[in-house]
Amino acid sequence: MRYEELADVPCSITRPLVVFGDRWTLLILTSSFSGIRRFNAFQSALGISRSRLQDRLDRLISYGILVKQKAAVGAHEEYRLTAKGHDIYPILLAIRDWGDAYMAPEGPPVRYRHHECTGEAHVRLECDSCGSELSAEDVTREPGPGLLDAVEAEVSAGSAR
Repeated sequence: MRYEELADVPCSITRPLVVFGDRWTLLILTSSFSGIRRFNAFQSALGISRSRLQDRLDRLISYGILVKQKAAVGAHEEYRLTAKGHDIYPILLAIRDWGDAYMAPEGPPVRYRHHECTGEAHVRLECDSCGSELSAEDVTREPGPGLLDAVEAEVSAGSAR
């Protein structure tokens, strides 16, 4: 299966890989949350080639995760996270939690603190009904409307042949 074809797979874990599927995209997003907004600043911070950086920024813009706009001060343009982009933050923190647990033997290299109480930010998986904390063992997968629609469309296409 070609990389671009992942967008057509009826799976909400697989489809985002078209957007997030490489390290540069995740590093650009991490930098965006750190306050980097200018092309040259991304390039300096990440050591990424201009063409690769432009490609990843264009992809994030096309998916509505970043928006390119004129800076409030100065004549340059900057890349800003959209609301859709801000919703990626828990994904990055989940990756960070895993990295701290399994790839940081000396301890976390960076702490993410709550401004008001200085506690640490962590991602928590919980039930939207009862609020219980969940793990993979507590969750059952079942077909949702998106999968059922995809199966129906495939059946319809097959019968039209």
